[in-house]
Amino acid sequence: MAGGRGRWTATLVALVVVLGWLVVGGIAGPYSGKLGDVATNDNASFLPANAEATRAQNLSAGFVAKETTPALVVYERTSGITPADQQRVQADAARFARVPGVVGPLPPPIVSQDQQAVQVIVPIDSSEGEQIRRVVDQLRAIAGADRDGLAVDVAGPAGLLADLIEVFTAIDGPLLLVTLVVVLVILLIVYRSPVLWIFPLLAAAMSYSLASLFVYFLARNDVIKLNGQAQGILTVLVFGAGTDYALLLIARYREELHRHERPWAAMRAAWRGAAPAIIASGATVIVSLLCLLLSSLNSNRALGPVAAVGIAATLLVMLTFLPALLLLGGRWAFWPRRPRFDHADPQTAHGIWGRIAGFVARRSRTVWLVTAVVLAALAIGVTQLGATTLGQSDLFTRHTDSVAGQEVIARHYPAGTGSPATVFTNQATAPQVAQVAQGVPGVSSVRPLTAEGQAGPPDPNAQPLVVAGRVQLLATLADPPDSDGAERTLRDLRAAVHRVPGSDSVVGGFTAINVDTAAASTRDRNVIIPVVLVVIAVILALLLRALVAPILLIATVVLSFLATLGLCALIFRYVLDYPGVDQSFPLFAFVFLVALGIDYNIFLMSRVREESVRRGTRAGVLAGLAVTGGVITSAGIVLAATFSALAVLPLVVLVELGVAVAAGVLLDTIVVRSLLVPALAYDIGPKIWWPSRLARTARDGDRAGAEVARVR
Repeated sequence: MAGGRGRWTATLVALVVVLGWLVVGGIAGPYSGKLGDVATNDNASFLPANAEATRAQNLSAGFVAKETTPALVVYERTSGITPADQQRVQADAARFARVPGVVGPLPPPIVSQDQQAVQVIVPIDSSEGEQIRRVVDQLRAIAGADRDGLAVDVAGPAGLLADLIEVFTAIDGPLLLVTLVVVLVILLIVYRSPVLWIFPLLAAAMSYSLASLFVYFLARNDVIKLNGQAQGILTVLVFGAGTDYALLLIARYREELHRHERPWAAMRAAWRGAAPAIIASGATVIVSLLCLLLSSLNSNRALGPVAAVGIAATLLVMLTFLPALLLLGGRWAFWPRRPRFDHADPQTAHGIWGRIAGFVARRSRTVWLVTAVVLAALAIGVTQLGATTLGQSDLFTRHTDSVAGQEVIARHYPAGTGSPATVFTNQATAPQVAQVAQGVPGVSSVRPLTAEGQAGPPDPNAQPLVVAGRVQLLATLADPPDSDGAERTLRDLRAAVHRVPGSDSVVGGFTAINVDTAAASTRDRNVIIPVVLVVIAVILALLLRALVAPILLIATVVLSFLATLGLCALIFRYVLDYPGVDQSFPLFAFVFLVALGIDYNIFLMSRVREESVRRGTRAGVLAGLAVTGGVITSAGIVLAATFSALAVLPLVVLVELGVAVAAGVLLDTIVVRSLLVPALAYDIGPKIWWPSRLARTARDGDRAGAEVARVR
């Protein structure tokens, strides 16, 4: 009778929880399609907060009525520009000037020295923000397509920004669809059930809707910043991590259904067993992501809170909505392989993992030594990584209009035309600074900004514009503004003008932004990585109530991270033919690989500790590996597959991140968690729990019964 009342009470509570969440989902769902409305993808969202380029940008505001971002419309005829071409360029320029958002008057068209190209600089009001894309689209419509042998492209900073915004604004639909399909297929393979896959997928979708609701309002009220990069990562992170948590809870529920007759009793036991590991895992990821707030780059600081909100929403849904769904489904949710109430030992249901556990027990020292050596060998590939600032032509996986235009400019002009370095200096030292700047190798020309607000012609009588005692010099570089050569020249230019006494020179511009971003990325990597490691170690120590185990787990994950970077370096260079990785890649890869990689060690070692209390350490290691092996490997495959969905995006940075997380997660689940960690734990034995009481019981790790029970 009491059992019947308990069953109906549990069912009623589960029904109320599910209905409540469905109402929340109905409210939150539409916001997943509105994130693009509150995302900012302009240059300001990616600039370092404190950098010389930022100071230069602030100074530039005083020299112009409006801050502008130049679009470069370039016309090319390899047989030589004709008079008809010149007329077309003049007519187009007149129409460009009338486009809303274009700041006139436009400078006169610039014909290349080889007479094969004409370039029109079109300044666009920087306050347009993401609407710069609309302005560039109109410029492209006016310029038209290539015809009669005359090629036309729109490049420059505005053209590049428009192409990036186009990619980011189109991120949601294809990425979400690919992610859903990938998760669905893997769940069908894992569960081999026409029913069970619905529960984790529905819970993951609910998590994404809830996360979108929170992120939307936080971004709309300027509490956090959202950009296209963070938006894309939020999608795969929520579905990947959410499905991982669901797999762990469902696997534990299946086990408990063998031990408990009533589903509600089985769910209560499953929740108590799985929730601590899931919460610790989620907390690890959240805290690791929030460490990105220590970054000096606005783009990194934007990603941290957005992704952390996604994980927090996922934790909430997976620990409330999913258990209620499973409870309502009962044993029928697992049809046609319904678990029976038979008190079966869960290890008997994991034959292959039981055999792997036996292999680890027989060859523990050999296993961890060999796997450690293999991972260390892969880590040597890090020397081939080539972290750099990707050039404009290397940003996209396809040939965009802005890339094609930049290639034309590089063929016929000093490649830095249209994106000069800007030097702000005191009026008294301006002639000396200009002379010094002109002498820097890689600088093609140096001219002052004149009182008319345009780059002064080579006329000694042209008067520079003076604002608050400062003069602005425009230094055109010989190399493309996003190239390694331009960055070297920019550093040399800064060093040269800074040495001029009393000049108080500040150097900015497009290339300067890249240089300062790279420097900030290096600083962030050196600061954030140690902080993340310390934070994870503290969480592991609290969860496992030990010091040795957390240190060993951190060491294995770092080794796995370095091995992943080495493997990725080989993949990027010799398989995908990428020139290198962006400066931000190592930090992003570290945060995601270490935070997510430690998840699987948390899932494993929390279960190992639980089993060690009952069985002894070595037996607990084997039992934990046998029971969690299948579900953790499935979780790793799901997470790897969801991050692989980033490969559908035409941005090299996100493709590289997706490949790195996928490769790293698979390496971590198949090698580190399945072989290296269990073999180390088995070889060390009870000492791995030092200094807890568990380390002082049964040196052989196999004592059971009341003595071990007292350690609980």
